[in-house]
Amino acid sequence: MDCPALNILRTPDCSDPTRLFGCPAPAKLNLFLHVVGRRADGYHLLQTAFRLLDWGDTIDFAVRDDGTIRRVNAVPGVPEADDLVVRAARLLQSHTGCTLGADITVNKVLPMGGGLGGGSSDAATTLIALNRLWGCGLSRERLQALGLQLGADVPVFVFGRDAFAEGVGEALQPLELAPAWYVVISPGVEVPTAEIFSAQDLTRNTPPLIIADFAASTTRNDLQPVACSRYPEVLRVIEWLDVHAPARMTGSGACVFAEVSSEDEAERITKDCPPPWKAWKARSTARHPLYEWLQ
Repeated sequence: MDCPALNILRTPDCSDPTRLFGCPAPAKLNLFLHVVGRRADGYHLLQTAFRLLDWGDTIDFAVRDDGTIRRVNAVPGVPEADDLVVRAARLLQSHTGCTLGADITVNKVLPMGGGLGGGSSDAATTLIALNRLWGCGLSRERLQALGLQLGADVPVFVFGRDAFAEGVGEALQPLELAPAWYVVISPGVEVPTAEIFSAQDLTRNTPPLIIADFAASTTRNDLQPVACSRYPEVLRVIEWLDVHAPARMTGSGACVFAEVSSEDEAERITKDCPPPWKAWKARSTARHPLYEWLQ
């Protein structure tokens, strides 16, 4: 198959104070994901390492004076009222009392239900961009707290760095990781997160790590066996990619990734990927492209 063009993310032009075009919403990988317990309210306690990629969706914003928030384009499978982008904008608006609105265009690249954090990243970018456009002045810490109301993965994108995460995924410590290239493959199926976390056969008692032991420890994705048992196509992708480099599922699936030695190696593997799977090459990024917009 042809290797899709690398959608390298860059900070948008800020010369127009009423518009931002091409605001980046990067993908993430879970380098490992352990379920170490469960709270009394049913939420799972996790440990994971988030790695940001220089690849993902982009979002356009235009300020409105009438307070209306609209997503102006269709996103297949996502009604406007349910879109985390719209919900994030309305949450920021209500939290700050802002009277401005926005027209929002979501340019999707990341597959939905893939474990790459697409919806959460879009929501985080919306919070960051509208915080700037609307002049709300919220700090990174306050935006992370708002993001947690939208989903457990939203805070890490506001945090804007590779991170070691605990709790439900919101307790973040920065990680310093060497740059890397990855191959990411979508099996063409969506894996519902709630289904995986509610499975009876999910491991929920993996011994916790400490951050200092992360690099030297044997890690895994505790959600992977559950997803593979219910969605065999995920297992088939893992087995195929594992021939080229050690492969692992990210998040609750369905996407699978492997770290490779170079961009050339990543491109070779993506071109060899058989249909109907879809493969991308992607490189790591140490900082979210909008990192400098927050204090």
